[in-house]
Amino acid sequence: MNSFHFEEPVIIGIDHGYGNIKTAHTCFQTGVTAYDREPTFKSNLLVYGGRYYTVGDGHKEITADKIQDMDFYILTLAAIAREMHIMDLTSARVHLAAGLPLTWVSGQKDVFKAYLLQNDAADFTFRGRACHVEFAGADIFPQDFSAVANRLREFRGINMLCDIGNGTMNIMYINNGKPVPSKCFTEKYGTHQCMLAAREKLMQKFGTAADDSVIEAVLRYGTADIDERYLDVIRQSASEYAAGIMRRLREHEYDAGLMKLYVLGGGGCLIRNFGRYDPERVEINSDIHATAKGYEVLAKYKLRGGSGGVV
Repeated sequence: MNSFHFEEPVIIGIDHGYGNIKTAHTCFQTGVTAYDREPTFKSNLLVYGGRYYTVGDGHKEITADKIQDMDFYILTLAAIAREMHIMDLTSARVHLAAGLPLTWVSGQKDVFKAYLLQNDAADFTFRGRACHVEFAGADIFPQDFSAVANRLREFRGINMLCDIGNGTMNIMYINNGKPVPSKCFTEKYGTHQCMLAAREKLMQKFGTAADDSVIEAVLRYGTADIDERYLDVIRQSASEYAAGIMRRLREHEYDAGLMKLYVLGGGGCLIRNFGRYDPERVEINSDIHATAKGYEVLAKYKLRGGSGGVV
């Protein structure tokens, strides 16, 4: 096992979603539960600062910002540990590459960066594996832009980028390869809204509370091993949500005849499975790691002295 420091810092991109944390190679749910004593079940146990945290069971509540508690810091340590494990490292200097919705970056990037770098170093244990991390720095990028930053030359004419996460939907125009800052929007219409709607419909029609994992399976794959009656209700909710996405895009002047639409994020599967669209005019990126990978690309470029045209 390799425990030495790289001379250059290891760049680790982390997409801090409300539903899932994504890195270039891993994805896990944002649930965090803290304990003063070691819990019985500890398959995803992180030990830090004398406390015990189980990570990855359920989703984090959607809040106005991501720094109001320690949860996203703990999730960041878990994400670093997972990437270090892939690289066979137990000790590393790490440069974090993260992001925020484009409409939030200018107002929140400094405090989010300070939150991620609140300590110069961190010693913790994750899944029984001791980790030592020294923080070399951090960059905060626009999350929507980052996922396609290395493809901008392909964006000819007018394009709309739609990033559908668990908590928010972010919209961004890219004209002839250049982002249009005045035409960027963030709405609280993430896939969690679809989950709530499906859950409510099942309760109203059958008096049944379905486990979230069952609903998620239908949203992700279009089907699940459940009774057809329940499946129809969940599919109806998903179809209504997908129609709602397209309606909100039209409210922001989306016109399939005038522009191409690029859909990113976990909500892309709902558009693919339940939406009505012209596949010749709509591209759905199913790579849930795309944003985290983009952060790493932009951070590497910035550390080499470039700006990449981003903040």
